[in-house]
Amino acid sequence: MASDSFSKGLTSTTGTPPFVDLWRRSALRAGLVFAILAVILALLGQKFDQPALGWDHVVRGWLHGFMICFGFCFGAMALLMTQYLSGGKWGLIIRRPLEAMTRTWPLVVLFWFPIALLGASFGKLYIWARYDNWRDALQKGLITIDQAHAIHWKQPMLNVTSFYVVSLVCFAIFALYVTLLNSWSVKRDADPEPNVARWRTKFENLSGFGVVLYAVLLFVLVIYFVMSLDPTWYSTVYGFQFLVGQAYGVLALSILTLIALSKAEPIKSTFRIVEQHDLGKLCFAFVMLNMYLAFASFLIIWSGNSPEEIPWYLDRIRGNWGVIATLDVIFHWVIPFSLLLSRDLKRIKSRLVLVCCIMIFARMWDMFWLIEPNFRDAARNLHFSWGILEYIAVPGALVSFWLVYYFTELKRRPLIATNDPHLTEILEHDYAHA
Repeated sequence: MASDSFSKGLTSTTGTPPFVDLWRRSALRAGLVFAILAVILALLGQKFDQPALGWDHVVRGWLHGFMICFGFCFGAMALLMTQYLSGGKWGLIIRRPLEAMTRTWPLVVLFWFPIALLGASFGKLYIWARYDNWRDALQKGLITIDQAHAIHWKQPMLNVTSFYVVSLVCFAIFALYVTLLNSWSVKRDADPEPNVARWRTKFENLSGFGVVLYAVLLFVLVIYFVMSLDPTWYSTVYGFQFLVGQAYGVLALSILTLIALSKAEPIKSTFRIVEQHDLGKLCFAFVMLNMYLAFASFLIIWSGNSPEEIPWYLDRIRGNWGVIATLDVIFHWVIPFSLLLSRDLKRIKSRLVLVCCIMIFARMWDMFWLIEPNFRDAARNLHFSWGILEYIAVPGALVSFWLVYYFTELKRRPLIATNDPHLTEILEHDYAHA
């Protein structure tokens, strides 16, 4: 039986600690600094680099930042639904941070509009939008024959109208799921006599189909947002890599949030060594799955040696890009995998914080490696320019502003779901000292 005094102390401190306001102010200041830096770099790029590419790098950096924020927001939705399906006490601890991430979807959609307007409508990002008349572009030497062939045959999908319609429909579906997941969570907490079986069935029915639907729609959106930057390339595992990568980053951010919140109640009393160790093991699982998917994709394409597929990797290995690729492997897999093998590390907050920070940094590094080599001036030609620094400034600004919204939403609700069926079990004395 749970201690009455402990339970009483927990429920009396369900508010968000005041230092969350400090996080929010710090994130806002960082966002403003990064935004000013992005403008300065764009002006320097126009003056010292290729003038035509001065602001194009801003748009590329915006896509980078958008994909990171998109992954945090809707990846949290997928992980939240996965938790409802799998059950477990770890969901009680992680649920509120995940819900707060999902409620940032209006800002993520707002971040999408510059991509749609500049990247698609004005063709700053997508070659299929810039040269819809592929015959004329081919004759003028603006595109290769492979690009012309891909634009021609993929035009029913890769066109500006489909880009807008599909994206907005997907966002509407995601928003509906986020609204239901969050509203039902509040209603369950407010239910004076909660029926555990009924609420569990409701969440499982919503989440079961939702996870499958999200995986399918994510694949479609990833094709539009990232894969179609190079219309000649395709991969059937690309969407799954993004799905796992989102969980990889979301889990790391959730652990960082919980460890920071554990300085005060109620997380101090509920996020104990057992829960921390469990989440560390889950991180390890996603690191291995992410490693498996990425290496399997590379191995299949490389062994097949198809001239239609290997150029995508050659663009990201040759011309000094091999350094970026090698560091990507080290940051993304070697370091987290090696560190998370340790049982003690997963139980020491300061060390687990370091691993989670490396994982989030690795996601941003990997996104740079995926996006930038798609452009003619960068493929097999990694070189320093003022514009390349936009991949630091612009994503830094977008992620900082997203964090402001995230911390704001985190304050709106109690940090512990009081009617969760695992609450009593997690307060047991034996479990607390396990």
